Amino acid sequence: MEVTKKGTTIQSLQIGMGIVDLIAKQGKPLKFTDIQDLTQITKSNLYKYLNTFTQLGILYRSKDTGEYVLGSKLIEYGMAAADHENVVERITPFLKEINEKSASTVLYSSWTHNGPMVVKDININRGYNIGAQIGTFLPIHSSCGKIFMAFMDEQMIRDWKAKEFMQIPPEKVSQLEAERYIIQEKEISFAREPLVSSVSSVSLPVFNYKKILLGAITIVGFTEIIPHDEKHDLSDYLIQISKEISGCFGYKSQLN
Repeated sequence: MEVTKKGTTIQSLQIGMGIVDLIAKQGKPLKFTDIQDLTQITKSNLYKYLNTFTQLGILYRSKDTGEYVLGSKLIEYGMAAADHENVVERITPFLKEINEKSASTVLYSSWTHNGPMVVKDININRGYNIGAQIGTFLPIHSSCGKIFMAFMDEQMIRDWKAKEFMQIPPEKVSQLEAERYIIQEKEISFAREPLVSSVSSVSLPVFNYKKILLGAITIVGFTEIIPHDEKHDLSDYLIQISKEISGCFGYKSQLN
């Protein structure tokens, strides 16, 4: 077997991963022309890279718009890398129970360098889904984003917070910073979804035995049925089941 010299690299692989990294950092679907403008790679070579990555599932190309986004294979790799405790598999029965109890879409999100990303969704009625899809990055002012802002290590989320805070008014930033302490105390967060005024969400943390945040569970539904504070009957149920879920990973909640 040939021994690879230290420091040697495969240039084409570096270029290819550079394209994937660029698409990931844009945070939105990109057309072929957008990617070419950003990379300055010739059309023929860029087509080969994109076609190869699409066939491998690393990228996904929309049949309707022709735009490229990260593919399911990357999500699979990311979950394998960041989810050694098989969190998704172990909490899926709880997600199904919450879905039935709330009659709303239930999401599970984990951390990535681009912020919290949906990696699992549960909805018994697929024709009636108002939640985000797998692979969606959730903003800091969403109920899910607030959970990560409140419980993730500050060094890990520093760049994400700075980027997110640049996109919202200063008064909203101050409000989020103040709300963080309440979320840390109550271990639940609430939000009216910014894109659809009739939709609200509530999120809960999932901790391990060291109280390290493994991810967040989010319930998304019409505003009139989603709780807005912890006094709601559904909130009480969610807080109790979140204790049970984190308890599966050894976390002992101090909440009563």
